[in-house]
Amino acid sequence: MKFDSDIFDRVRVKPAQDRRIKTEGPSCQWHGCKEQGTHRAPKGRGREHEHWRFCLDHVRQYNQSYNFFAGMNDDAVMAYQKDALTGHRPTWKMGTGKGRSRADAESLAAGADPFGLFSEGVRAEQKQRAEAARPVRNAERKALDTLGLEVGATPQQVKTKFKELVKRHHPDVNGGDRSTEDRLVEIIQAYNYLKSVGFG
Repeated sequence: MKFDSDIFDRVRVKPAQDRRIKTEGPSCQWHGCKEQGTHRAPKGRGREHEHWRFCLDHVRQYNQSYNFFAGMNDDAVMAYQKDALTGHRPTWKMGTGKGRSRADAESLAAGADPFGLFSEGVRAEQKQRAEAARPVRNAERKALDTLGLEVGATPQQVKTKFKELVKRHHPDVNGGDRSTEDRLVEIIQAYNYLKSVGFG
């Protein structure tokens, strides 16, 4: 089979002697060792990106005696370990970062709420809006009707109405009269249901 293509004519292959796999590597840097240096070992603090090349036996021996903190006092070791928690990057206290004026930082530190996110009125209003958007089930309507309340009643109104009705219909309060005991059971069941769906 003959190839008459210009592409195949330009393909060159290295001679066999240049294609052999190189198995030789750096030799062990331990004094007097002739083995291959197949393992890296750190040179020490301040030279983090430099490594010794040792054979397996000598790298084990080196690692057993290696101490990164050698020559440092206790305070320097503690400072290094503290900085290591943040990756040795600078940190700032909250509220002192760049891009914020001192007046903004002081108003936030004083407890100001410029957007009204934490005020009770805003949260209550947001909750009412969420409840208004939520569909009201028939069981909720029936329970509210049993207590004599409208669909838009708040949890506080439900609790107040429940206490009032229990005081009115409980046999111990109205002289032992048991004629309204069935009504009291309905009121308690309605209140318990409303509590289970978030009205209590």
